[in-house]
Amino acid sequence: MKNSEAFVKEINEGNTCKGDYITLGSAMLDGKTMTNAFVNVPLKTMNRHGLIAGATGTGKTKTLQVLAENLSEKGIPVLLMDIKGDLSGLAKPSPGHAKIDERMGKIGLPFEPKAFPVEVMTLSEQDGVRLRATISEFGPVLISRILDVTETQAGIISVIFKYCDDNHLPLLDLKDFKKILQYATNEGKAEFEEAYGRISTASTGAILRKLIEIEQQGGDVFFGETSFDTQDLLRIDENGRGYINIIRLTDIQDKPKLFSTFMLSLLAEIYSTFPEQGDSGRPELIMFIDEAHLIFNEASDALLSQIESIVKLIRSKGVGLYFVTQNPTDVPEAVLGQLGLKVQHALRAFTAKDRKAIKLTAQNYPDTEYYDTAEILTSLGIGEALVSALDEKGKPTPLAATMLRAPMSRMDILTESELASLLSQSKLARKYNQEIDRDSAYEMLNKKIEQAEAEEAKQKAKEEKEALKRAETKRSTRSSTRRQSTRQNPFIKVLTSPTVIRSVLGILTKMLK
Repeated sequence: MKNSEAFVKEINEGNTCKGDYITLGSAMLDGKTMTNAFVNVPLKTMNRHGLIAGATGTGKTKTLQVLAENLSEKGIPVLLMDIKGDLSGLAKPSPGHAKIDERMGKIGLPFEPKAFPVEVMTLSEQDGVRLRATISEFGPVLISRILDVTETQAGIISVIFKYCDDNHLPLLDLKDFKKILQYATNEGKAEFEEAYGRISTASTGAILRKLIEIEQQGGDVFFGETSFDTQDLLRIDENGRGYINIIRLTDIQDKPKLFSTFMLSLLAEIYSTFPEQGDSGRPELIMFIDEAHLIFNEASDALLSQIESIVKLIRSKGVGLYFVTQNPTDVPEAVLGQLGLKVQHALRAFTAKDRKAIKLTAQNYPDTEYYDTAEILTSLGIGEALVSALDEKGKPTPLAATMLRAPMSRMDILTESELASLLSQSKLARKYNQEIDRDSAYEMLNKKIEQAEAEEAKQKAKEEKEALKRAETKRSTRSSTRRQSTRQNPFIKVLTSPTVIRSVLGILTKMLK
């Protein structure tokens, strides 16, 4: 009894907040939920990033849903990466259930079903607000890191961007980029060599092959206009609740290159456009990246380095990143060390490798006299998790095995008709779903090549005409010369005429006589 009283006291003292906070649930001891021993997360430290981890079926998605709902209620917009396609139910209230009432009774919180303001977005051809970005917005450095090119190839990409800037050629989509790469070593070879030096055909060929890899994963749909404005992620509805922006990624699991490209561009855009927040007391935006291993497993070293840098810096913009994955080891150590909130659902110890991973995971949590962390990690039930957060001073809160509260929204997906109705009311869909293909590098270079070819054909025709004229003149001269050479001098003609000859012969005959 004394042990439980001391535990509840420690939990309550460690989770007391002066500012606003979110309640995740109530602490547990020896498998029993301690009613009103609330586990809280201060809004002030939610930009310090976080992790939601655990084996399949342990409740990670519902934890994500709970966090998104409560952040929205506090007026904080949320961005969710929905890999499995099971988060759209946030737009509808929970139908309720006896088990939900039982859970909330143990925790000591009332249950009120609610729907939340939701925008459904997409990177592909799925229904939703279309997310796009232009090649120019990426810039040469980011494009080079995404493509994982060599230093020489990165230099060529920089030259390509420089040429386009100098010649006012917009780089909007992949066909623009591919066209300028081909132009640099074909029709525009002499122009490039004169201004920037020789460009290797082998290098541009290698870059083109890497572009085709992204194109095959859907990059031709992602790159283009209208480019998405990240400020539209910060919308608040008429009731003061933050919008929950859900990106549908159910068809992206076999396109990891596109996913990591999008994530990196989004983080870079947010970092470059959001103002510095300092110690504002609440985040501006919280992003949840489900199935986070899809980013890290397929990323190159250069891309990982870029992600790690942004994770370290972006919190100063008031943005919190929360990675959702099965095992904490899916996240690089450099990123894992930056995470303030950790919600660890149960892990399964089926193999020696699993047991080793559990021991490593247990070492990431504060020591406590109330739990054997490695042991409790394998005994947590569905909807239960070990929680360690940062208090308002940035110190870890007491480690608590927590009975997590139930979502207030529907724990199921929207029907097709419900989704269609939601999209028909979307202001962002009207803004971004009209595809624009204005004149850019592709069209401008084609016109330039056509004009050059027309000029070349015109010049060739002129030269052929002049050559023909010269040949005609030469033939006329030769004919005239031949006519002149065959015409007899009139004087000679008279002298050689028969009459003159007879006269001369007659005179000569008389003289001889």
